[in-house]
Amino acid sequence: MRRAKARQNRRRIVWRAAHNLRAIRRNRPVDDALLASAPTLVEELCDVSVDLRLCLNQYSGISWHRGMRFPADANRAGFVAETAACATICRMALSTVQIHLIPSMFGERERVLVATDELTAHTFRFDSGVCGLRLRNARGELVMLPFQGQQIWSARMNGRDLTMRSMFTQPRAGVPFLETFGGFLQHCGATAMGGPSPEDTHPLHGELPNAPFQEAQLSVGADETGAYIALGGRYQHTVAFATNYAAEPHVKLRANASVFEIGMRVTNLKASPMDLLYLMHVNFRPVDQGRLCYSARYTPEHVRVRTGIPAHIKPLPGYPEFLQVLKANPEKHHRLDPALMFDPEVALFIDYQADGEGWARSVQVHPNGEADYVAHRPDQLPKATRWLCRTADQDSIAIVEPGTAEPEGYLAEKRKGNIMVLPPRGVWQCQVLAGALNAAEAAAMEARVDAAMGRS
Repeated sequence: MRRAKARQNRRRIVWRAAHNLRAIRRNRPVDDALLASAPTLVEELCDVSVDLRLCLNQYSGISWHRGMRFPADANRAGFVAETAACATICRMALSTVQIHLIPSMFGERERVLVATDELTAHTFRFDSGVCGLRLRNARGELVMLPFQGQQIWSARMNGRDLTMRSMFTQPRAGVPFLETFGGFLQHCGATAMGGPSPEDTHPLHGELPNAPFQEAQLSVGADETGAYIALGGRYQHTVAFATNYAAEPHVKLRANASVFEIGMRVTNLKASPMDLLYLMHVNFRPVDQGRLCYSARYTPEHVRVRTGIPAHIKPLPGYPEFLQVLKANPEKHHRLDPALMFDPEVALFIDYQADGEGWARSVQVHPNGEADYVAHRPDQLPKATRWLCRTADQDSIAIVEPGTAEPEGYLAEKRKGNIMVLPPRGVWQCQVLAGALNAAEAAAMEARVDAAMGRS
């Protein structure tokens, strides 16, 4: 117990020192109060570890020690050298460890791969043979598929399952999208995406959802926000005479956080332009009588119901009429009444607006006050789709599927002008936040969204 507390105190000192030293370094002109605090910060760092003190000596050429004082008239050059040395030490203290994963590390029995005070990673295989990686913190866990699309197969936070209910108890390898569609998150694209028309030649949602990743890495580290554990990887998709790109997603789970970070980076490796379509398919579990709140105008012009019926959908009697009702009054879907006909599915195209920080936010508020949450940046992902499917066999709400285009297939999106073009060697990337909020966090987020949209 004492040892754990000592580690906690050391970590707290390093974080405080790192934060304040960054403030010193960025301050222009140098503030006397901040400069005066530097010796105290150095003393704290020296207390943490003799290694830090020795490194300070090595990198700065100054004999750093407890009780040392900066001269009152420290010149700018000396100050810059000293704070640069401090920054070096802070970077060392906040370094990242990366583990390169290979399939042989995943056995039938679940095993601990990495464990820190606050975060763990376990490797295992599903009975289907698919490799699974369980990332866990104090608030919950994510089960990832490191070599199959780098999907998040399941997410559990704050004691509840966030993942859609489906007909699949485990992922399956080497099958089309709908034959293993039961996970929390799939990356869709990148040469095509959405439901193909009869004239399209691409599979449903493109090649990324179950892509066989050639590389996967587990990272454990810390940054200015705190400690984290993350999964990243690389999938290179090459077709002679047609396309050559690299997709590099990542998911970062922080200590004691119930909201996690999801990113994607696509690099065009060709010497010619590349058509890019991408969508993040995030599938929460709907809650009866849940309420939807999001960063858009609640009007038929800004929340548009898809009235066309994709080829893979077999509508029930009354379904086309229900779509017309929603089209005239999209707010009708804001409360998830189980009597509403989201069978087999309903899709809405939404014009999101970013807040002052550049984020558009969406929440499903549960009757008990808790919420599910997604935030995306419209400057990175300008198109947004909401997808609901509530049947006896599967129950899902993609509160928002942020993307570069809408999910109606390559040819339809090209006609709409929604194809993004990456130049030769060009790079595109995005970041999304997703997870769960407790009741207090949910109330604050709902108020924040409504305030940003001018709703009382």
